[in-house]
Amino acid sequence: MDRRPVRRRIAVAATAVLVAGTLALGAGVAGADSQGRGNKHAKPVTKGQVLGLFDRWNAALRTGDPDKVADLYAKDAVLLPTVSNQVRTDRAGIVDYFEHFLRNKPVGTKVESVVNVLDRDTVIDTGVYEFVLTDHGTGEKSTVKARYTYAYEKQPNGTWLIVNHHSSKMPQG
Repeated sequence: MDRRPVRRRIAVAATAVLVAGTLALGAGVAGADSQGRGNKHAKPVTKGQVLGLFDRWNAALRTGDPDKVADLYAKDAVLLPTVSNQVRTDRAGIVDYFEHFLRNKPVGTKVESVVNVLDRDTVIDTGVYEFVLTDHGTGEKSTVKARYTYAYEKQPNGTWLIVNHHSSKMPQG
């Protein structure tokens, strides 16, 4: 038989109920958040829609306008670019990178893509792409094969923006 006073057993039981209720409430809130910040009845994004986000980005590259490319990145996005050792963490840094990169008239093609839909508002597209680059001095073309990761978040207005973009040349094998 338990020799603790009745009041203490009631206090322990009440604390256990309070903790369980708090955990359940937290799980409910987390579950509600994972259903999306926008309309709870909105359809989840499809793999095809996510793949189309790259097409939109690649089309922005073809404009030659670094501001149009930077418009596809969230205000607090992080860019770990293919041909620069500098991490870009703000719009000015992203624009600066694309001012240099776009001089090579890049044309991207996906080789392999794996899409992960995390929730209605967050997706990751990871894989391998190639860029045909044209040397702005000689006109000579070269191909760069790279690994990539794009993390996208759906904004309150329904637009998908890049929040994290990592691209690195394939290791020499």
